[in-house]
Amino acid sequence: MSLAGFLKENNKIALAFSGGVDSAYLLYAAARAGADVCAYFVKSEFQPQFELDDAKRLVDEINGVIKSKVFENVQASGNGTCVTMKIIELSALSDCDVKANGPKRCYYCKRVIFSAIMEAAHRDGYTLLIDGTNASDDVNDRPGMQALKELEVRSPLRECGITKAEVRKASKEAGLFTWDKPAYACLATRIPTGTRIDSADLEITEKAEGILTDMGFRDFRVRKMGNIARLQVTEPDFHKVVELKEEISSKLEPFYESIVLDLKLR
Repeated sequence: MSLAGFLKENNKIALAFSGGVDSAYLLYAAARAGADVCAYFVKSEFQPQFELDDAKRLVDEINGVIKSKVFENVQASGNGTCVTMKIIELSALSDCDVKANGPKRCYYCKRVIFSAIMEAAHRDGYTLLIDGTNASDDVNDRPGMQALKELEVRSPLRECGITKAEVRKASKEAGLFTWDKPAYACLATRIPTGTRIDSADLEITEKAEGILTDMGFRDFRVRKMGNIARLQVTEPDFHKVVELKEEISSKLEPFYESIVLDLKLR
């Protein structure tokens, strides 16, 4: 089945929306198909502010396209003319299994987040929930996928055989600013498995990564290993870290005792 076919067959949908490449393209495709779609963004301790900012920007841009009547044959959707985004605020750390950060932390976290989305969606009259898992994702190596299966969340990109590269290509052709956005894993992934997650550690991580973003880095991670920051960057940025080591050290030292560069590239 094609994505257009899926959206024609399922034209009233709730979307788990992160502001990332995949869910951004799904929202665009649903709007273009004239589907009644509502995007739900969950804001917890695990999502940095920039993800919410990107999600809002993407919704505004899609609605701008709809209002300019660039889409042909667009039917009423969301609030009557435009797609709708709703923000759900919750504490992922209120779940003991999530906070414990064991090997199945992602599973428990997905259960918490998607259960909240489903509850809100059902109140709003949506019975089908979709997410942005694509055909390139290794569902056998992602504990969170088990939770989505249990909750009967559909993944149209994966079902239609659409890969990450194809999503990026289609997003670029559509003019979506997210087309080349680096893949992003939630802040909880910066804490080693087995180390109890503390909200203060997540706040420090978000600040540290915000500093590097302001310095021009795009695809990187700041892993927290006790009081040590372990920087992981892509090969093009490896030498940049070395060149800017003094500035990076001075800006991150208020948060960490030591800053190290991981030789294993992202």
